[in-house]
Amino acid sequence: MAAPLPPYLSATERVWYYAFRVICGLIFFFLVFPLVVVVPLSFNAVPFFTFTKEMLALDPAGYSLKWYEDFFTSLNWRGAVQNSIIIAFCATLLSTTLGTLAALGLSRPNMPAKTLLMSILISPMIVPLIISAAGMFFFYSRIGLQGTHLGVILAHAALGTPFVVITVTATLVGFDNSLIRAAASLGATPPTIFFKVIVPLILPGVISGALFAFITSFDEVVVVLFVGSFKQRTIPWQMFSGIREHISPTILAVATILTLVSVALLISVEMLRRRGERLRGITSYYTAVGKPDNI
Repeated sequence: MAAPLPPYLSATERVWYYAFRVICGLIFFFLVFPLVVVVPLSFNAVPFFTFTKEMLALDPAGYSLKWYEDFFTSLNWRGAVQNSIIIAFCATLLSTTLGTLAALGLSRPNMPAKTLLMSILISPMIVPLIISAAGMFFFYSRIGLQGTHLGVILAHAALGTPFVVITVTATLVGFDNSLIRAAASLGATPPTIFFKVIVPLILPGVISGALFAFITSFDEVVVVLFVGSFKQRTIPWQMFSGIREHISPTILAVATILTLVSVALLISVEMLRRRGERLRGITSYYTAVGKPDNI
């Protein structure tokens, strides 16, 4: 049961209290309702993007799993899934490595031109995607990477790196640099300090950034249309082609699966964020009061 409003609130504040929640509910409905509609339509027994009379009457004859069967048995969709997983995994690995190293460098207090470098690193998030795709197309065409898996991986890595930089930089805000000095005073080498001290504390931020980079690469369609070719056809490309050439509810089945995957990844990100907050809280507490001898 919701707590009663404080008695000192004015009539305007009380109205805004409820109006704000209504506005948030409407925004949530506007964002979620299209996703909710897609799920039942993916079980449609007929090749239409509308609710049939049988579906509205909850008749089992109006529902079918044949579009999911088509997704898992079609060679085109299987090839698209394979390309998406390979490209997204490689791009995530590359962007996570580069983004983590960049965030560690930018977190240094004596780093010159920090603001300028940060602006350059996050520019792929700001520049319109169609402009970035066109630039990548002309650049990769000159060096022979257009129409190759490596070209698409590098392009997606450039798009995913800003997410890693931002999440790791946010994690490093609460990092206690005295731990590095303490490890160095005990004779630890720089690689040991990095893997034994720094990485365990920033790991939630690194994994969160990697998940965002993976989602960005897995769901991206504009850049792969410019940089890739038919051999690099991914799931979003296959869906885009299906909408233009042959409309099939299989697209809705794929959209449902991608939605479930995205929800699972976002839940993982939230769990990692909470774990990171707990780790930072424990570290800050021990830094302030001292670590007990029995821990």
